[in-house]
Amino acid sequence: ALYEGSFKVTRGLLTEFGEERVKDTPISENTIIGVAVGAAMGGLRPIAELMTVNFALLAMDQIINHMTKIRYMFGGQVNLPIVIRAPNGGGSQLGAQHSQSLETFFMHAPGMHVLVPATPADARGLLKSAIRDNNPVMFLEHELLYNSKGEVPDDPEFLVPIGIAEIKKSGKDITIVAYSRMTILALAAAEELEKEGIACEVVDLRSLAPLDTAAFVDSVKKTGRAVVVEECWRTCGLGAEITSRIYEACFDALLAPVRRVSGLDVPMPYSRKLEKLCIPQVETITAAVKGLLSEKY
Repeated sequence: ALYEGSFKVTRGLLTEFGEERVKDTPISENTIIGVAVGAAMGGLRPIAELMTVNFALLAMDQIINHMTKIRYMFGGQVNLPIVIRAPNGGGSQLGAQHSQSLETFFMHAPGMHVLVPATPADARGLLKSAIRDNNPVMFLEHELLYNSKGEVPDDPEFLVPIGIAEIKKSGKDITIVAYSRMTILALAAAEELEKEGIACEVVDLRSLAPLDTAAFVDSVKKTGRAVVVEECWRTCGLGAEITSRIYEACFDALLAPVRRVSGLDVPMPYSRKLEKLCIPQVETITAAVKGLLSEKY
């Protein structure tokens, strides 16, 4: 509260709302989430901020064994309207322990929503929806998007529905499925490719749990080709799940194999040059699209 958040997202909240609603906590993630779980069971709607998602690993017992399961184990008699906000992702030279993309860890545990906005409007609309939802929510904010600028509706009731992806750019030649900061890079790649006459359709997932399968399946059925872009590690990454769903639903429509662009399966280096090699870039997405367009079954 006094520090106003590691990325100053909560600046001014303590002054405006006071110590009864804005609480300073010890640097104990297990305690922060445990208190939030108890507060939610007691009828409040707590929003817990973690300094980074990497520290959620210290609270995984509370998140996985309590936050996501209590509503189910109580037969729906108690709600857990908790939002955990946390910076996610790499690219800031913060080293191996502070640069991880852990979204798939939370997707693997049924009982909570996992939201990953890419734009200021989606960040606002999804956060408001998350706070109003009666389910626990992991709200992952990419640390390199905090300085993003974009149009945000003035309507105080503006909401983005949970579980609905968005076509950020329409195209007929190939589908790019992305989320969080990778959506921004995918749009930049699509803009470059458009100069060469390649029309990419960019699907921004926005919500990972629930996952809007119909949105990217319908897009791939239209274009016949798909590139899946993810910042997380490739092994057991989100791209594997999306690719599997595409093959299950679009096998006869595919003109070429699905291609994945992902983070490398290594701890994140501190060196800026090495770090850049470990995370998808506009150039790697562009190369993947061009390579796929030249492939056929």
